[in-house]
Amino acid sequence: MDQPAGLGYSTPHTTALSNGLPLSLLPVPDSPVACLQFWCSAGSAVEQAQEHGMAHFLEHMVFKGNEQLPAGAFDWQVEASGGISNAATGFDDVHYHVLMPKEALPLACELLPQLVLQPEIRAEDFVLERQVVLEELAQSEDQPEEQAFQQLLALACGEHAYGRPILGVREQLLQQTPQQMLAFQQRHYRAQTCAVSLSGGFDLGHVQQLLEASPFAELPGTTGIDPQQPGLKVQPGVHALELPRLESARLLMLWSAPPAKELMALSGTDLLTTVLAEGRSSRLVRCLREEKQVVESIDMDVHALEQGSLVILEAICPSDRLNEVHQDVSAILRQLQQQVPSATELKRAKRLLDHGHRFAMEGIGSLAQHLGQATLMKRLEPLEEPLSRWHQWQAEDLQQLSRDFDPDLACTLLVRPK
Repeated sequence: MDQPAGLGYSTPHTTALSNGLPLSLLPVPDSPVACLQFWCSAGSAVEQAQEHGMAHFLEHMVFKGNEQLPAGAFDWQVEASGGISNAATGFDDVHYHVLMPKEALPLACELLPQLVLQPEIRAEDFVLERQVVLEELAQSEDQPEEQAFQQLLALACGEHAYGRPILGVREQLLQQTPQQMLAFQQRHYRAQTCAVSLSGGFDLGHVQQLLEASPFAELPGTTGIDPQQPGLKVQPGVHALELPRLESARLLMLWSAPPAKELMALSGTDLLTTVLAEGRSSRLVRCLREEKQVVESIDMDVHALEQGSLVILEAICPSDRLNEVHQDVSAILRQLQQQVPSATELKRAKRLLDHGHRFAMEGIGSLAQHLGQATLMKRLEPLEEPLSRWHQWQAEDLQQLSRDFDPDLACTLLVRPK
């Protein structure tokens, strides 16, 4: 069996600072830019009672700066150097990144840890930024598509953290204090629960010296272990929802999948969803959009998460065809359990995933993100390894796997305009 070609990068250099903070560094000699990222396993899933929304709120407060780096100074210096910066909070992690011309990398190594690890969280800034977060939450709640998606998560995940909005709960946000946020930051932003990644044009030895001399090296070690969340268990069932201002009806179906650490199993899930819903010749798209023309679009995505991954199907259609679409989708999913994917389908799915991974790894920022998340979760591997895993799957394996995505195992939400 031929193995897929490599990606052309050297092996990432992995090490740790003197405080134990793990580093993953990938020099790309011809790159004119470099991307530095800081990752922390302080996503919304670690929030305790009365802390809902705090992980995302803290991300906002970090950019309010501190005595050494006043509000706006970080963005101004990054942009003046020709760079860009951003941050994002998810269920499992939060990350901050800076993409700079390689000549400005020393400045990035100075500014990013100074911003992220030394927040002052002043009371007046806290009150003002809370209003920004509340407005963001209100805007999200005002979007019918977002309402439907959040309702699906709540129904499927129940009391699990993945069933809560990352943006938080208004009542709790209004009760939170700067002291609580500082305690949250100090509890979770620790050397052993964080990671730094860097890709692009840089000298390896010089960068290690810069990082060791930065505030990253002052990040304290872990003082305790937070209680583990129970594993995710999706609650199957069929539900209905009517929403004002929704333009088209939606069929939403959610299944559980193995946690993110089970890489081989999830690679099969990637292949299966590609066979079903990626491109015009995939089973669901061909039948429902191209032939019967009963849907505007249909997608099926894998969300790899630490405590249990999610597979979510979304079909957009006219309200009077929603029940028909639900029946057709269910029939196609059951048919796959009886009919082995053809050699053509399997080859096409592998090719699409292969090309998608190669394309994603062309970007310096995407490389740093891949390295940072994998290093944080302690499963860094050769960049080509996903290609090898997809290559190993056979059609009979996918047919067996398809039983996990039986319609009766899904949490299904039928959403209509009101």
